[in-house]
Amino acid sequence: MRPPTPHRELLDAGVLSRLARIPLHARHPMLGSVTGAHRSATRGSSVEFAEYRKYVAGDDTKHVDWRVFARTDRFYMKEFEADTNLRCTLALDVSGSMAFGARHGSRLDLARRLAAHLAFLLTRQGDAVGLSLFGGTRAVDIPPRRSGAHLRHVLDTLTAVKAGGRGDLVEGLHRIADRTPRRGLVIVLSDLFAEIEPLLDSFQHMRFQKHDLAVFHLLDPLEIDFDFDRPIRFVDLEGSDRLITDPAVVAEGYRRAFRTWLEALTRGSREFGADYQLVRAGEPLEQVLSAFLLRRTRTGAGGGR
Repeated sequence: MRPPTPHRELLDAGVLSRLARIPLHARHPMLGSVTGAHRSATRGSSVEFAEYRKYVAGDDTKHVDWRVFARTDRFYMKEFEADTNLRCTLALDVSGSMAFGARHGSRLDLARRLAAHLAFLLTRQGDAVGLSLFGGTRAVDIPPRRSGAHLRHVLDTLTAVKAGGRGDLVEGLHRIADRTPRRGLVIVLSDLFAEIEPLLDSFQHMRFQKHDLAVFHLLDPLEIDFDFDRPIRFVDLEGSDRLITDPAVVAEGYRRAFRTWLEALTRGSREFGADYQLVRAGEPLEQVLSAFLLRRTRTGAGGGR
């Protein structure tokens, strides 16, 4: 399976080729729609009808229910519930703060490339991939599916998306947890700029719904190190606030507050079972993804819940 030509700005064929040897494992038992490579939450290997959904371009017509078509003159697909394939939702933050980037491009560019590579790798190993965008001007929810045509739809959406507007990270994660009826993998790509307690409540909601939650926390080195050497104007990318200050005056307080926030976030992620990974802009993409995949290879063979 080769990277689609129109999406080469998002996909690196060399990276994909090298990462293809590392499977993306679920850490917990999954419920899917076909036989796959992941541990199941049920016993046996039977495939049973689960539900109908509307036909979309690119779907395999062998699953069209022709009896329903004869009655309604509409195409509906039969979906099945089986043992062990993975249904993954890529949850991408596209709020205004994701447009920030100093020396290494914007956070959104990094998030789009990570999401595109993960979508390609999951589709190649036979798993279903969906995309949820929150923040920005409108919410986008593409349900998980397995076909090459569906992957192109996901990549087209990632190519076109722009950052803007106020964030709704917490509401977006609660929405995903509520509307996803079967346990699956949810991969969040965000700067996680939200109040800690409500954000961790959304992590707990994911855990309650038995989803396997992975979080890529995307930050710029300037935000982590606060390495400014002259007065600078700070701009709120999700509002209208402006602040001109001397970094030397506020640096100590900023770094202390930042450490407190980050420690609370990482501690809460562990408490609620999130697979948390801090990503600095500028880290090689292959290094970020291989660390994620290898970590899950080690934990994926463990017990479920």
